[in-house]
Amino acid sequence: MLNSRYFKLALVLGLAASIGPFAIDMYLPALPAIGTSLGASVSEVQWSLTAFFLSLGTGQLLYGPLSDMWGRKAPMYWGLGVFAVASVGCALASNIETLVAMRFLQGLGAAAGMVIPRAVVRDLHTGAEAARLMSLLMLVFSVSPILASLVGSGVIAVAGWRGVFWAVTLAALVGLGLIYGQLEETRPAAQRAQSSLGSALRGYALLLRDWNYLGLVMIGGCSMVGFFVYMASSPFVFIDYYGLSPLMYSLSYSFNAVAFIGAAQLTGLLGERFGLVRVVKAAANAAGVVTLVLLGYYVAGGDSMWVLMGMYFISSAFMGMVIPTSSVLALEEHGAIAGTASALLGTLQMLMGALGMGIFGLFSNGKPLTMVLAMAVGALLGVLLTWLTLGRAGAPGPVQPGH
Repeated sequence: MLNSRYFKLALVLGLAASIGPFAIDMYLPALPAIGTSLGASVSEVQWSLTAFFLSLGTGQLLYGPLSDMWGRKAPMYWGLGVFAVASVGCALASNIETLVAMRFLQGLGAAAGMVIPRAVVRDLHTGAEAARLMSLLMLVFSVSPILASLVGSGVIAVAGWRGVFWAVTLAALVGLGLIYGQLEETRPAAQRAQSSLGSALRGYALLLRDWNYLGLVMIGGCSMVGFFVYMASSPFVFIDYYGLSPLMYSLSYSFNAVAFIGAAQLTGLLGERFGLVRVVKAAANAAGVVTLVLLGYYVAGGDSMWVLMGMYFISSAFMGMVIPTSSVLALEEHGAIAGTASALLGTLQMLMGALGMGIFGLFSNGKPLTMVLAMAVGALLGVLLTWLTLGRAGAPGPVQPGH
């Protein structure tokens, strides 16, 4: 049974990590309306997502080493402050170019909330305990799509799409208060003294030569590709193509988060029973099969919205197992540079997702086949990387409980 302190830590970290994604999920139902309001095309509107993810990824390279040198809390203050200022800029944007620029700046601020919570987990735990805490963090983190898209629909109905950005400004201010009052510093001063810009660069060089680390990072990144493509394309597919209202789209989007949440909570238990390597391999392979079947359905002429929803629900469940477990395995051997390792992990995964979203966005036509094809490509690349990285790992026993 998890004690109250354990849950409190996961709650604070999960909420801090959710602020950036909250700014995505809240305004997804408004993407078509933003295009109409600013006179922008589908691909131009999608660039507001791509710009956010590009800066969200690259910004982590900065915050990871800073959190090793200065501690975990100070960079969080800076990041959430930048996020709040940029959110105001998004709310006041009068054209798509300004919105894209402000979204880029907003992503730079949100990057702190993505990289530092993973480093805090590694500061405190390893092994199955880390997987359990990471899964609990993902539980809090994954509730945000449910709340965000529903809240976003309500805000959009009352205040239009600009109201979304005023709402996330308030969320950032609340996040600052939580970090200040509820999160203890987990990077001791003695450990910070050993960190510097030079050590960060040496750490990145070490990590970029670690093929096992890179393989595990890219396994999770392939799941990100499918998720990002779905995130960018699904509003146009479900609202414009299938005719759902923004509220009904929000409910369908939230439905997938339930699968992710439920599956992620099993990773600690499954890791203790079968080993985290087996969990990653089984989940990645299953996700590949599901998306390949879905692609075959659309290629054969199928066009059911319910089939798409149902199959993506299953795929989301397997992603809920792949992402946290592969992250724990990637960070396992790099506790001394946990912030740097977490930063590079987040950067590479975000860049993979943003690159996939940008490439397939060039061919986006608002129809489901293009979206499903991109999701299948990401999942099948994940299967290939899983076997290249873990295929020779044999049949490892259960992971140790950790600390």
